[in-house]
Amino acid sequence: MPRKKIGEILVEMGFATPEQLQKAIEVAAATRTNRPAEKELLGKILINMGIISEDQLAQAVSAQWNIPYIDLLSANLNLEVARMVPEDLCRRYKVIPLERDGNRLVLAMADPLDVFSLDHIRLVTGYLIEPRVATESGISAGLDKLFGVDRTVKDALDQFAGSQISTEQKEEELSSDNLAAAADQAPIIRLVNMVITQAVREKATDIHIEPRKGDLAVRYRLDGLLHNVRFIPRNIQPAITSRIKIMAQMDIAERRLPQDGRIPLTVDGREIDLRVSTLPTIFGEKVVLRILDKSSTMLSLQALGFFPEAQSVFERVIHQPYGMILITGPTGSGKTTTLYAILRQLNSPDKNLITVEDPVEYQMTGVNQVMVNPKAGLTFANSLRSFLRQDPDIIMVGEIRDSQTAEIAINAALTGHLVLSTLHTNDASSAVTRLIDMGIEPFLIASSLIGVTAQRLVRKICPYCKLEYTPHPDSLKSLRTLGLEVPDGIEIKLYRGTGCEHCQGKGYTGRTALQEVMYVEEGLKELILQRASSSQLKEQAKKVGMQTLLEDGWFKVLEGITTMEEVLRVVATAQI
Repeated sequence: MPRKKIGEILVEMGFATPEQLQKAIEVAAATRTNRPAEKELLGKILINMGIISEDQLAQAVSAQWNIPYIDLLSANLNLEVARMVPEDLCRRYKVIPLERDGNRLVLAMADPLDVFSLDHIRLVTGYLIEPRVATESGISAGLDKLFGVDRTVKDALDQFAGSQISTEQKEEELSSDNLAAAADQAPIIRLVNMVITQAVREKATDIHIEPRKGDLAVRYRLDGLLHNVRFIPRNIQPAITSRIKIMAQMDIAERRLPQDGRIPLTVDGREIDLRVSTLPTIFGEKVVLRILDKSSTMLSLQALGFFPEAQSVFERVIHQPYGMILITGPTGSGKTTTLYAILRQLNSPDKNLITVEDPVEYQMTGVNQVMVNPKAGLTFANSLRSFLRQDPDIIMVGEIRDSQTAEIAINAALTGHLVLSTLHTNDASSAVTRLIDMGIEPFLIASSLIGVTAQRLVRKICPYCKLEYTPHPDSLKSLRTLGLEVPDGIEIKLYRGTGCEHCQGKGYTGRTALQEVMYVEEGLKELILQRASSSQLKEQAKKVGMQTLLEDGWFKVLEGITTMEEVLRVVATAQI
């Protein structure tokens, strides 16, 4: 007798109707046609459509293959048994060891038909494996409960009970020896490692460890926004801070002044650099760790999110033999990533490329990279002066922070070098007025500047819970007041994410860039010489084809890449 299909079972169990099943089958067929790399299972599609729950799918799989189902949320998990399979294997294969009986090991699995994982775990443990069906979210929660931060926090508190560091002691009263001893205890080491590892796995860009009156808040910056991750008891805060300081080779005895440090490490095979900053607050030292994932900075120009027209202008600018190119935007808008993409495009054996950065975020073969060291007197300006004696073709300056650096960079551009750098301005045209404010003469800017790209990062709609909708006419009317050409009388379809397990209920996953590419042509040069305002420069740039950040964002909204709310969140200040 042939085995029933999962769709039939879901209908029989009353979890879905035949009509809903047919709709999901059509979506699955379209998915296989358009995105062969993402062949989604029918059950997953039904979950993403909101028709069934993950728990209902697991029950249907259990019935289909006659494998018992287990609800991990109500199960008693045994840490000793769970440790029979290494945590990294449990997370990789989405499994949890539940119980041991003789030569049998009962294993909760999200995919009980994964023969490879069954064989691997059997070889690792030496036991016969007896599978149980469980949900992915249940397994993830169970692993966090068994191996996660909560258990490590409990272990740390148990370790600290009756130790030399008590809850009543103030941080400034603790000796360096006590702090060092506390920071070297296994639970603290595991706790700090897990906070960092979890942040890297969730693709956070920053970790904030903030002491408050009653506890210690751990927050991650995900896709540009801070999220509370967990709250830890205050009495282990000094040990956590000291552990991070030791890793960053900072002074654990100095708790009254801000400090900076760096931690190189490898997480899941990826090389990570952590830039550590401490700040004394009234409740103790706050620690912020900036996560620099070296693999994420090496993108091609095609992966930066340019539309074809803007990319064509951008590539024309960067392939000029000399001149200055600026990338502008606020902190965290992906300027450095864009600079690396340009270097990657221009890097060839017949060119001498030199960079000065703070810090060097990624080591590139064939590029001479220098890291600034203000304590030793090696600043952006000093480095640039030395570069000009090194016969460079292309020079990258991490950031133009002062008039001295700006002046040397412009002189380098005027003397036959291609100079790449960044500025903190709201839009492309404001880069010109910023340079004038720094004291640079307009004729020097007009002669050296060949292009400016302003950019912002916006969150992308989660593809798993993406939903089409018709916007309210009033919201479209407000977009027209911002200067967008939104057609009237035509029904417009937009998209948004409803929130699912893949995006942790946020409706967004990952980010892409909005760009405003300004090519400095003759008309703009004339206006620069006349000290025209940034708004006049912007109007001229638009006349010759520049799309503003808002316009680029609107096109990406129509394409279903992001939402209008997200575009307005990041570019509203650029339009004021």
